[in-house]
Amino acid sequence: MLLAVTVLLFTCCSDDTETKAETPVSRAGKTLVVYYSYTGDCRSIVNTLKDQLPVDVLEIQPAEKGLKYEANNYALGTQLLNAIKANPDDAGSYPAIDPVDTDVSQYDHIIIVTPLWWSQMAAIMQTYLFNNGPRMAGKQVAMIVSSHSSGISQVVADGKRLVPDGRWMGDALWINNSNRSQTSKLVSDWLATLSFNTSSTTMDKMYITIGGTSQSVTLADNAAARELLSKLQDGPISLTLNSNGSFEIWGSLGFSLPTSDEYITAKPGDVILYSGSNICLFCGSNSYSYTRLGTLDGLSESQLRTFLKIGQNNIAVTLSLTNGATAINHVKGNDGESVCYALNGQRVESPVKGVFIKNGKKYIK
Repeated sequence: MLLAVTVLLFTCCSDDTETKAETPVSRAGKTLVVYYSYTGDCRSIVNTLKDQLPVDVLEIQPAEKGLKYEANNYALGTQLLNAIKANPDDAGSYPAIDPVDTDVSQYDHIIIVTPLWWSQMAAIMQTYLFNNGPRMAGKQVAMIVSSHSSGISQVVADGKRLVPDGRWMGDALWINNSNRSQTSKLVSDWLATLSFNTSSTTMDKMYITIGGTSQSVTLADNAAARELLSKLQDGPISLTLNSNGSFEIWGSLGFSLPTSDEYITAKPGDVILYSGSNICLFCGSNSYSYTRLGTLDGLSESQLRTFLKIGQNNIAVTLSLTNGATAINHVKGNDGESVCYALNGQRVESPVKGVFIKNGKKYIK
């Protein structure tokens, strides 16, 4: 009877045997899966994710090995959770974990896979998020929770407390003993509800459209550009920019991006973040403290002046992930046929992985 109660109220996720944590390769996929496992269930979920999505994987391990958190009527697990609950802002309240050197700033999306411990997030995962949650600010974050049968609302609350500035994507996926045999389909259906853009062809590009003409931008590899990409995955952004002298057009984005300002000389074609919330598009040069967002591709200085409408004000500008001149807004196959297109407008006969448009709607495969 005691064993049954223990399993019911204190389901965790990993093997009893120790395994070496997988080391993610920086930027290999731009989606990082972070997980902790105790009975093996969460590891199985992560393996399913790896089959369906290009991801890097980081396994969190407790510093002290071989502990039985469920022993003696789950005494140790309860003690760890109560310590966190009593002083959630004190680093000393969290159990020690093995050192982690994965830089979450290198990733656009974070998927957290965690077990439920007595209706709360497992203490080991809470330690990792306490230490790294602030670094996930502005990133797209999603969660999968494994339990025996207990509801996951408190685990979700723990996640949002520990990653308060993450951009939480939809509902957490709950996998429990009643649906565990359907994990593959559950994960596939859940991923389709998220707006994670996993297509490698669009992750370092955006488009700027002015007066019906679109130009591609190669984006910088920094937090500001990645956050801008994340926002563009929700849809195009419309701006009104004005000329500043003869060297740029600029104006408010309407939101702030993370800054990494340094004194630089902006050159023709540069797309610059100024003061955290303003975008500047250059056809000339200017030296100031800026964060670089990217560079307009393949235009000469004279072509830039024409494209940017230098000298005018109230210039309508659209930022997007697709070429505004060729983007697909609606697709309908003949005679009810389901036709898939990539975001660049190319028809795809057998989509494998990425973001596609099918019957007028975007979906992830």
